[in-house]
Amino acid sequence: MLNGIPSILSPDLLKTLMEMGHGDEIVLADANFPAVSCARRIIRADGHPIPALLDAILTLMPLDEYVDLPVLLMEKVAGDTVETPIWATYGTIIAERAGADIAVGFLERFAFYERARAAYAIVATGERAQYGNVILKKGVIREK
Repeated sequence: MLNGIPSILSPDLLKTLMEMGHGDEIVLADANFPAVSCARRIIRADGHPIPALLDAILTLMPLDEYVDLPVLLMEKVAGDTVETPIWATYGTIIAERAGADIAVGFLERFAFYERARAAYAIVATGERAQYGNVILKKGVIREK
Protein backbone atom coordinates (compact mmCIF):
# COMPACT_ATOMS: atom_id res chain seq x y z
CA MET A 1 0.00 0.00 0.00
CA LEU A 2 1.06 3.56 -0.68
CA ASN A 3 -0.29 6.93 0.35
CA GLY A 4 -2.34 8.58 -2.37
CA ILE A 5 -2.67 5.45 -4.53
CA PRO A 6 -6.18 3.95 -4.65
CA SER A 7 -5.95 0.46 -3.17
CA ILE A 8 -8.08 -1.01 -5.99
CA LEU A 9 -5.18 -0.44 -8.40
CA SER A 10 -2.99 -3.53 -8.45
CA PRO A 11 0.78 -3.34 -8.89
CA ASP A 12 0.39 -4.69 -12.45
CA LEU A 13 -2.19 -2.05 -13.32
CA LEU A 14 -0.08 0.74 -11.81
CA LYS A 15 2.95 -0.45 -13.78
CA THR A 16 0.92 -0.52 -16.98
CA LEU A 17 -0.45 2.99 -16.43
CA MET A 18 3.11 4.22 -15.85
CA GLU A 19 4.40 2.50 -19.00
CA MET A 20 1.70 3.96 -21.21
CA GLY A 21 2.55 7.06 -23.22
CA HIS A 22 0.50 9.87 -24.67
CA GLY A 23 -2.11 8.44 -27.02
CA ASP A 24 -1.89 4.88 -25.75
CA GLU A 25 -5.24 3.29 -24.95
CA ILE A 26 -6.40 1.02 -22.16
CA VAL A 27 -9.62 -0.99 -22.16
CA LEU A 28 -11.70 -1.61 -19.07
CA ALA A 29 -13.54 -4.75 -20.13
CA ASP A 30 -16.74 -6.06 -18.60
CA ALA A 31 -17.10 -9.70 -17.55
CA ASN A 32 -18.58 -10.70 -20.93
CA PHE A 33 -15.83 -9.15 -23.05
CA PRO A 34 -13.39 -11.54 -24.82
CA ALA A 35 -10.47 -9.91 -23.03
CA VAL A 36 -7.93 -12.70 -23.23
CA SER A 37 -8.43 -13.36 -26.94
CA CYS A 38 -8.22 -9.63 -27.76
CA ALA A 39 -5.40 -8.51 -25.46
CA ARG A 40 -1.78 -7.75 -26.27
CA ARG A 41 -1.39 -7.32 -22.49
CA ILE A 42 -3.99 -8.57 -20.02
CA ILE A 43 -4.42 -7.31 -16.48
CA ARG A 44 -6.75 -9.22 -14.17
CA ALA A 45 -9.13 -7.22 -11.99
CA ASP A 46 -11.69 -9.96 -11.51
CA GLY A 47 -14.36 -9.11 -9.00
CA HIS A 48 -13.89 -5.36 -9.33
CA PRO A 49 -16.56 -3.15 -10.91
CA ILE A 50 -15.54 -0.80 -13.70
CA PRO A 51 -16.85 2.39 -12.03
CA ALA A 52 -14.48 1.91 -9.07
CA LEU A 53 -11.55 1.18 -11.39
CA LEU A 54 -12.41 4.09 -13.67
CA ASP A 55 -12.52 6.46 -10.72
CA ALA A 56 -9.19 5.20 -9.39
CA ILE A 57 -7.47 5.31 -12.79
CA LEU A 58 -8.66 8.83 -13.51
CA THR A 59 -7.20 10.04 -10.21
CA LEU A 60 -3.79 9.26 -11.70
CA MET A 61 -4.09 9.26 -15.50
CA PRO A 62 -5.07 12.27 -17.59
CA LEU A 63 -7.25 11.81 -20.66
CA ASP A 64 -6.04 13.00 -24.05
CA GLU A 65 -7.11 16.60 -24.66
CA TYR A 66 -5.85 16.56 -28.25
CA VAL A 67 -8.49 14.20 -29.65
CA ASP A 68 -12.23 14.65 -30.01
CA LEU A 69 -13.13 11.43 -28.20
CA PRO A 70 -10.68 10.34 -25.47
CA VAL A 71 -13.31 7.96 -24.04
CA LEU A 72 -15.13 5.34 -26.10
CA LEU A 73 -17.96 3.02 -25.13
CA MET A 74 -19.37 0.01 -26.96
CA GLU A 75 -22.67 1.03 -28.52
CA LYS A 76 -25.66 -1.23 -28.16
CA VAL A 77 -26.33 -3.73 -30.92
CA ALA A 78 -29.22 -2.56 -33.10
CA GLY A 79 -32.51 -3.73 -31.65
CA ASP A 80 -31.09 -4.49 -28.20
CA THR A 81 -33.43 -2.98 -25.62
CA VAL A 82 -31.20 -3.43 -22.56
CA GLU A 83 -30.89 -0.36 -20.37
CA THR A 84 -27.40 1.11 -19.86
CA PRO A 85 -27.49 3.18 -16.65
CA ILE A 86 -23.79 2.49 -16.17
CA TRP A 87 -23.06 5.00 -18.95
CA ALA A 88 -24.46 7.81 -16.77
CA THR A 89 -22.29 6.57 -13.90
CA TYR A 90 -19.24 6.73 -16.17
CA GLY A 91 -20.21 10.25 -17.28
CA THR A 92 -20.37 11.43 -13.69
CA ILE A 93 -16.97 9.93 -12.85
CA ILE A 94 -15.36 11.34 -15.99
CA ALA A 95 -16.78 14.81 -15.35
CA GLU A 96 -15.59 14.77 -11.72
CA ARG A 97 -12.10 13.45 -12.45
CA ALA A 98 -11.28 14.77 -15.94
CA GLY A 99 -13.69 17.67 -16.49
CA ALA A 100 -17.18 18.16 -17.84
CA ASP A 101 -15.86 19.04 -21.29
CA ILE A 102 -14.49 15.52 -21.94
CA ALA A 103 -16.45 13.99 -24.82
CA VAL A 104 -17.51 10.35 -24.79
CA GLY A 105 -18.05 8.51 -28.07
CA PHE A 106 -19.41 5.16 -29.15
CA LEU A 107 -18.06 2.37 -31.34
CA GLU A 108 -20.04 -0.42 -32.95
CA ARG A 109 -19.40 -3.76 -31.23
CA PHE A 110 -16.97 -5.27 -33.75
CA ALA A 111 -15.19 -1.94 -34.29
CA PHE A 112 -14.78 -1.80 -30.51
CA TYR A 113 -13.20 -5.29 -30.55
CA GLU A 114 -10.75 -4.21 -33.26
CA ARG A 115 -9.82 -1.06 -31.35
CA ALA A 116 -9.33 -3.15 -28.21
CA ARG A 117 -6.94 -5.48 -30.04
CA ALA A 118 -4.70 -2.48 -30.74
CA ALA A 119 -4.90 -1.13 -27.18
CA TYR A 120 -1.84 -1.07 -24.96
CA ALA A 121 -3.64 -3.27 -22.43
CA ILE A 122 -7.01 -4.71 -21.49
CA VAL A 123 -8.17 -4.87 -17.88
CA ALA A 124 -10.48 -7.85 -17.38
CA THR A 125 -12.96 -6.86 -14.66
CA GLY A 126 -15.89 -8.42 -12.88
CA GLU A 127 -18.30 -5.78 -14.21
CA ARG A 128 -21.69 -7.39 -14.91
CA ALA A 129 -23.45 -4.45 -16.59
CA GLN A 130 -24.04 -5.06 -20.27
CA TYR A 131 -22.19 -2.66 -22.56
CA GLY A 132 -19.94 -1.72 -19.67
CA ASN A 133 -16.75 -1.66 -21.74
CA VAL A 134 -14.66 1.52 -21.85
CA ILE A 135 -11.60 2.61 -23.83
CA LEU A 136 -9.49 5.41 -22.34
CA LYS A 137 -6.85 7.34 -24.31
CA LYS A 138 -3.99 8.60 -22.13
CA GLY A 139 -3.17 12.27 -22.21
CA VAL A 140 -0.13 14.24 -21.12
CA ILE A 141 1.06 15.15 -17.64
CA ARG A 142 1.50 18.89 -17.34
CA GLU A 143 4.05 20.65 -15.18
CA LYS A 144 2.54 22.58 -12.33
